[in-house]
Amino acid sequence: MSSSVNQGRRTALAGASVVAASLGFPAISRGQSDVIRIGHLTPRTGFLGPLGEYAVQAADMAVAEANAAGGVLGRKIELLKEDSVNPQTASTKAERMIERDKVACIIGEISSASALSLSQVTERARTLFINTGANSDELRGKGCKKYMFHIESQNSMYVKTCGRSLMAQGLVKGKKWFSLTADYAFGHDLLRVSKRFMSANGGDFAADKLVPTDATDFSPLLLEIRNAKPDLVISNLAGNQITNFLKQYSEFGLAFPVAGFGFDTALAWGAGRGNFLGTWPVVWHHLIETAETKKFVAEFTKRYGRPPENQAWGDYNAIRLTLQAMAETKSTESAKLVEHFEKGAKFGLMKTREGYFRKADHQMMHEMYTVQALPVNEIKNNYDIFRSSAPVPGPNESLEVIATTSEENECKMA
Repeated sequence: MSSSVNQGRRTALAGASVVAASLGFPAISRGQSDVIRIGHLTPRTGFLGPLGEYAVQAADMAVAEANAAGGVLGRKIELLKEDSVNPQTASTKAERMIERDKVACIIGEISSASALSLSQVTERARTLFINTGANSDELRGKGCKKYMFHIESQNSMYVKTCGRSLMAQGLVKGKKWFSLTADYAFGHDLLRVSKRFMSANGGDFAADKLVPTDATDFSPLLLEIRNAKPDLVISNLAGNQITNFLKQYSEFGLAFPVAGFGFDTALAWGAGRGNFLGTWPVVWHHLIETAETKKFVAEFTKRYGRPPENQAWGDYNAIRLTLQAMAETKSTESAKLVEHFEKGAKFGLMKTREGYFRKADHQMMHEMYTVQALPVNEIKNNYDIFRSSAPVPGPNESLEVIATTSEENECKMA
């Protein structure tokens, strides 16, 4: 390279440093990448694929907004996206993103089994992992990791949130539940938590049935439900299992009340107008009356032609809070971000209160909601198909009252 070219390059770098300094950004050193890479892994096919589609769209939107605002630390954000497929594929792709692509962190996932696999990879590499959709208590318990944080609520938070509503309806004490459970890590964990809740509150199970994740025909189970005559039918299902179950339950004409402990609003929308029924907990929904939610819903709908659902909320906010933490620590180093989170950094989450990661198990403490299906004659469009409770916990309660207690949690953080 000629000396004149070298001189020009040095001048350009110096000019860039002056501009960065004038904008309040740290200058970029020669050895530093001019972008911050974030790895995004989530199911984009299979029974969780419909949720993964929302996750990807929301992640794209969060990064586009960040870059339009100038990026973080004077650097643009680059999102590397992959279909996580299954636990083995997810871990292989995460290793490649960390080792080859030098991502600053991994964000995403919906499957609890894949999230556990990802956590093992990111822990070895000492790379931050924000779980946006996997609910299993075990990930915050025996499977907890120093470098894994959870914006998605744990199963116990879903059960305790919905349980408040079911108790108010008189559907717990002295009642018999018939549960249908997704036959994989998430479902098994959710069944365990729901049985613990019932045992503590004077209820019991008429039956509990494991359902393969590829099952599409629920008619044999619906016949069993009709014969069992339970007080309540409980869904511990996942992904498009919920959509198929709701459609067929409605078509079968059973009159037993329905509730669920695992829920995503896209799955209710997918069941079709008039087929959604019952009481369900949700981490966020598009009808929350806050300015931040209204802005997010309007911009997502303008971009994608449909409102965002709760998985979109998770991935969008996970990216935003990670970038906020990078700006606040002036670093992309995972160890510094972990320390920042553990010190109780607060984050706006489009709700009435800010949230924070609990140091003991890295679970985000934040408000949740219970939604109740609207009668068909009150439904005005294909999306506004439920009414919502006020935030749970209430404004005068600790955010931690719906989370696992220290006695329930087996996390031993390294």
